[in-house]
Amino acid sequence: QGYEGLVEGGDNIKQANWLSVSNIIQLGGTVIGSARCKAFTTRAGRLRAARNLVEHGITNLCVIGGDGSLTGADIFRSEWAGLLEELVQDGQISEEVARKNCRLNIVGLVGSIDNDFCGTDMTIGTDSALHRIMEIVDAITTTAQSHQRTFVLEVMGRHCGYLALVSGLASGADWLFIPESPPEDGWEDLMCERLGE
Repeated sequence: QGYEGLVEGGDNIKQANWLSVSNIIQLGGTVIGSARCKAFTTRAGRLRAARNLVEHGITNLCVIGGDGSLTGADIFRSEWAGLLEELVQDGQISEEVARKNCRLNIVGLVGSIDNDFCGTDMTIGTDSALHRIMEIVDAITTTAQSHQRTFVLEVMGRHCGYLALVSGLASGADWLFIPESPPEDGWEDLMCERLGE
């Protein structure tokens, strides 16, 4: 469950094996779970997370996420030595354990369906999101043709129109709105004229 799992510990931290990752490649979303974690935004929460990691002898993290996750990882890394020092002072770990775990290595991977991170060809999540959108478009298109109706489909993307643009191109959409190119005044009439054609 992301940082929530780090803070809560217990059964949330367990070793993965081949069986843990078998037959999941075709699944969208995250198999290991994901959660917003208010506690991790506080030093007390990060202290609990550090304690749980040290308890399991984990000093390498692979953080997959967006802005919040990667910012959290950077803060956690910068505080690591201080967190261990505090755990020693509180008597939660020994100085020897702190020495053994003195370095926290983090690899950050951009996990976002928006595909809006500079320097990446395609962020983790974009491909499966596009795949799901196209499945929905295929299903809706049949219904739209059968009933001779126009359908409006809204896709996610926060401030980024990548998913809308690519799925619009792939599905042959008649009209498209993306945040990077807001519609000009009078777009309603132009859209009606185009759709009328």
